[in-house]
Amino acid sequence: MSGKFLKASDLPSRIPVFPLSGALLLPRTQVPLNIFEPRYLQMVEDALGAERLIGMIQPAIAAPTSNTGIVEEKLPLHDVGTIGRITSFMETDDGRFLITLTGVSRFRIREELDTVTPYRQCFVETEEFEGDLKAGLGEDAVSRDRLLEILKQYLETNGLSADWDAIKNASNESLVNSLSVISPYGPEEKQALLEAKTLEDRNQMLIALTEIALARDNTEGGSTVQ
Repeated sequence: MSGKFLKASDLPSRIPVFPLSGALLLPRTQVPLNIFEPRYLQMVEDALGAERLIGMIQPAIAAPTSNTGIVEEKLPLHDVGTIGRITSFMETDDGRFLITLTGVSRFRIREELDTVTPYRQCFVETEEFEGDLKAGLGEDAVSRDRLLEILKQYLETNGLSADWDAIKNASNESLVNSLSVISPYGPEEKQALLEAKTLEDRNQMLIALTEIALARDNTEGGSTVQ
């Protein structure tokens, strides 16, 4: 995949988008998805017949519901999301799709389109995020030791374990982005991590969020991270 998209102009300007609150996809990270709604089953079918690209993006506001519990359609979206490519795919006996999206590049929405498809589509620009296509960009500036220190504190405080051999062997980019993707923070924090300009900016934001969570744990005597 790294050889397929070398510059922003290699990416399409029109993409289907998959709104999903609390989800974060970053370049070269992976997110598994269980697709079952008919409109998104159609989206995956269509993507598989083309370049297998889908834009993952968060709604800009929490989903309001009616008295029946039905979520209001077509919520406004954040401006920035991430183009992912379907890199694994399986269809289940009950008609669901189990896919893995691998992040390619962030994008900024320029216009949402009126379409006949059941899923949403947007015109997007990727030029400002062209650095996303360069693996390892900004790794030398990452404060790795501080990130590992705060990660260890967080795991110990919450009674969690980690594969430290895998962490030791991970590149700075993989470490920062993967921890950001699996971090237990809310939608707005995830959006801020997504929009961080540099890898070190994201690293510092991740460290700060974890320090805040640890401070709350120490004050309240229990984990409060949502």
